[in-house]
Amino acid sequence: MKQPQETVLLTYTEIDSPIGSLVLVASPQGLCKVEFGTYEQNREQRERWAERWYGAFELNENAEQLAPVAEQLTQYFKRERESFEGDLDLQGTEFQKRVWLALQTIPYGETASYKHIAEAIGSPKAVRAVGGANNQNPIPVIIPCHRIIGAGGDLVGYGGGLPTKVHLLDLEQRTLFS
Repeated sequence: MKQPQETVLLTYTEIDSPIGSLVLVASPQGLCKVEFGTYEQNREQRERWAERWYGAFELNENAEQLAPVAEQLTQYFKRERESFEGDLDLQGTEFQKRVWLALQTIPYGETASYKHIAEAIGSPKAVRAVGGANNQNPIPVIIPCHRIIGAGGDLVGYGGGLPTKVHLLDLEQRTLFS
């Protein structure tokens, strides 16, 4: 007989930022999702994502619990912080997690290519797969997928849109075109 699944309590808050509304979601293990847009705009996608990775879940608003993350993001947007602290609960395949961990090694204000990340994780031929994992990053900004550029230095797609990517790179005082 199959055991009933324990319900995972997820908490969220919505914050305003210079790149628009962001929804922060945390599990008991740590921050698990940052979404561009409002809570309502992303409701269906968020519920599918949570069901896929957590099974039975309950989602409750809790700004106080997520206040440290919100404060770090505020500091980042004011150029008062270059890196983030706190526990992350990464939900993805093992390959995706390797890519996301590699993204966190790209220094503030610098960029890397998909090829660079593929080589860094020991899969030099997996450039396209790295791009797919980058696209599925559940914690953008904090896991800096915006720092990925094309091999030729071109700006490539971004979940928050290219204007958001440009804003984040400019925020980090990156010279986009040398």
